[in-house]
Amino acid sequence: MIERYSRPEMTAIWSPQSKFRIWFEIEAHGASAQAELGVVPTEAAEIIWERGNEAVFDVERIEQIESEVKHDVIAFLTHLSEIVGREARFVHQGMTSSDVLDTTLAVQLSRASDLLLHGLDRLLAALERRALEHRNTITIGRSHAIHAEPTTFGIKLALAHAEFSRNRERLVSARKQIATCAISGAVGTFANIDPYVEEYVAKKMGLAIEPVSTQVIPRDRHAMFFATLGVIASSIERLATEIRHLQRTEVLEVEEFFSKGQKGSSAMPHKRNPVLTENLTGLARLVRGMVIPAMENVALWHERDISHSSVERMIGPDATITLDFAIHRLANVIENLLVYPDNMARNLELLGGLHNSQRVLLALTQAGMSREQSYAAVQRNAMKVWNINGDRTGKFARFLKEDKEVAAVLTPEQIDGMFDEGYHLKHVDTIFERVFGK
Repeated sequence: MIERYSRPEMTAIWSPQSKFRIWFEIEAHGASAQAELGVVPTEAAEIIWERGNEAVFDVERIEQIESEVKHDVIAFLTHLSEIVGREARFVHQGMTSSDVLDTTLAVQLSRASDLLLHGLDRLLAALERRALEHRNTITIGRSHAIHAEPTTFGIKLALAHAEFSRNRERLVSARKQIATCAISGAVGTFANIDPYVEEYVAKKMGLAIEPVSTQVIPRDRHAMFFATLGVIASSIERLATEIRHLQRTEVLEVEEFFSKGQKGSSAMPHKRNPVLTENLTGLARLVRGMVIPAMENVALWHERDISHSSVERMIGPDATITLDFAIHRLANVIENLLVYPDNMARNLELLGGLHNSQRVLLALTQAGMSREQSYAAVQRNAMKVWNINGDRTGKFARFLKEDKEVAAVLTPEQIDGMFDEGYHLKHVDTIFERVFGK
């Protein structure tokens, strides 16, 4: 993962030094559990902890050993024996490499999840604050990108808040699914290690025990985890795309904050581009691209193979680091988003009140006209407005009043009453209570 799209808090989880520290803790806790069972001398377990805790693991040395033995865990254990001394022979008793690797991945993904949840909390707080700020800021809603009926900008943000609240729940569940420990030995039968060791290590590392592992933790857990990250990424893209559309010059209802000294184009000094939300769209594609490999990792051969290993070495850090960066970037966009209510009001009137067409349609049916007649009457007057090449202000109401069929059932005062924008906002508070509570 390149530094440009990384936050140090997340990258630290995936650093070699952090990984080797977790490896050591798993091995040392295992030795302590074995000491309680009488398999390992208590003094040896204490020495392992003492000397290992004082060590800074030499990454270059481990890589040097691995270049010879072609096995990463053995390389680490060899280096650990150089640090610990004779007592290192009691390390890794009855364990297999996957016990260390899978449990470490569970720890790293759990810690990564905690950072992602922290980022989602920041984003949710920003969405709530801005939604409440613009609860009644009326704007045109669009379907097929065409003016439909009014909504409020606050409702748009409340929708995003509800979506990311669901994403938070999904991530909490995915974290629980992924946070399992397997210390069950070759093919997972505990033949050479007591299940108590697994329980002990799991508790110390903040994990649950894996009910049944083969030689690896079942990869359906990981598939679900990365799928959840993919859904969150898609939600990020949905909101980023909304902001990008609303920042278009012809619309300009919202805009990314443009800082002093910022430049939008190397060629055109006037440009203020939605670069952050465009970037978020690209980052979302990357995260989603890592979901399919995680799904394909589920089908391992028999009790284990390592076809999943190379995949997870890449998607574990890349997906979490990318999504973490994207969440905080989106939170920053929302916190500093420029909102232009006057432009929203201007755009609302571009079609001369056509956004009230459904209300007129319903009034005609209530007055006794058939739905087919009502639709035809409203549409023919709406199309007159649509075809005006110029100012359409007030034209829809005027054409309705001049239409003999409409005027036969609705008075001019009744027609004027159907152009009150407050009508569209009467249930905003209900929506907000559903999202944010009272």
